[in-house]
Amino acid sequence: MSSLNLDDFSDLIERPDSGVRREAEERRERLAVPPGALGRLDELGEWLSAAQSAVPVRPVDNVRVVLFAGDHGVAGLDVSARPARSAHVLVRAVLDGESPVAVLARRLGLPVRIIDAGLDCDPALLPEDVVRHRVRRGTGRIDIEDALTVDEAEQAVRLGMAIADEEADSGTDLVVLGDLSVGGTTAAATLIAALCGTDASVVTGRGGAAIDDLVWMRKCAAVRDALRRARPVLGDQLELLATVGGADLAAMTGFLLQCSVRRLPVILDGVVSAACALVGQRAAFRAPESWLAGQVSGEPAQAKALDRMALTPLLDHGVTVGEGTGALLALPFVQAAAALAAELPERPDGVEGAGGVEGSESAGDAGSAGGAGAAADGDPAGIAPNSAGNDATSMASGPSAGDSGE
Repeated sequence: MSSLNLDDFSDLIERPDSGVRREAEERRERLAVPPGALGRLDELGEWLSAAQSAVPVRPVDNVRVVLFAGDHGVAGLDVSARPARSAHVLVRAVLDGESPVAVLARRLGLPVRIIDAGLDCDPALLPEDVVRHRVRRGTGRIDIEDALTVDEAEQAVRLGMAIADEEADSGTDLVVLGDLSVGGTTAAATLIAALCGTDASVVTGRGGAAIDDLVWMRKCAAVRDALRRARPVLGDQLELLATVGGADLAAMTGFLLQCSVRRLPVILDGVVSAACALVGQRAAFRAPESWLAGQVSGEPAQAKALDRMALTPLLDHGVTVGEGTGALLALPFVQAAAALAAELPERPDGVEGAGGVEGSESAGDAGSAGGAGAAADGDPAGIAPNSAGNDATSMASGPSAGDSGE
């Protein structure tokens, strides 16, 4: 019997200080740029204030990309465009600086940390600092057997918790989270279908390396069979991860929950991180307040999970490669929000609203030209209301491309 109960996180994760959020909102009202003119940047600034318990927001400078790696036995059913047991190739590409997330991280000057939770390869193929955390070699085929034992699932969750503590203790301001897996989206789709009460066809996507119709049907069948095994254990999140998750997914779940405990903000990437977040929310309903959805990945299961957690992705650029790439693309947007919230000047006392809104000059002209007539008609301002507040991003509700490990 496991000594770890994920439901305990519900008591460990504190509610964000409403006073800090209110103070951040009041400060925003005093800034020279009118409220709403910066769209979602305003919302992000307030989110960061609540996460940091700080007004004004502190800079987001010390950022780390954290990638959990693992192979999934279900990939042996040919449900992925990549060969089974080949996730170590993805890891090597990141280490060699040849993957999209490695290129972007290098460009932004960010360190990338890879944790091998369950790769199915000879440890000698990769550096010691990557493989030393491995819980087990690969996972069971979730359509017919458990991915892990309950003890292994606990070990993986505790691994993720320890990594979160290390990052928080080292002064990391924010984490960009991703996965390096083969078969991971099949396990993620199963978890999301189980937790959202839907069936396999609704959540099964095409993966980051897109698959054809025949492979999709095999994948859908694997999710359907795994889902039958998942439903009886829905009451215990740890047992659910052991049954149809995997070492990397369990570790990522522990990481996310402990990040919420430590008030360390996280940007989620694709369907795998969304599935782990959904398990985390099931254990502790306040946990998602520390997480941000970086991008629309194109996986239907991701859309389902984010909707359940009320998380709206920042970007929709059609990026399906996974591995934390989409989340990393959202980082400059978050950093911009932090800088604006902290550095924009407050307007002088008695000044109602300074410039900064597109079209304000023409509105002022209209007011000066017709102010007397408007006042005579009972309009105290003589100026049409401003239409600020458009989001800086657009979202698609049902893209068909995939994401991440498969």
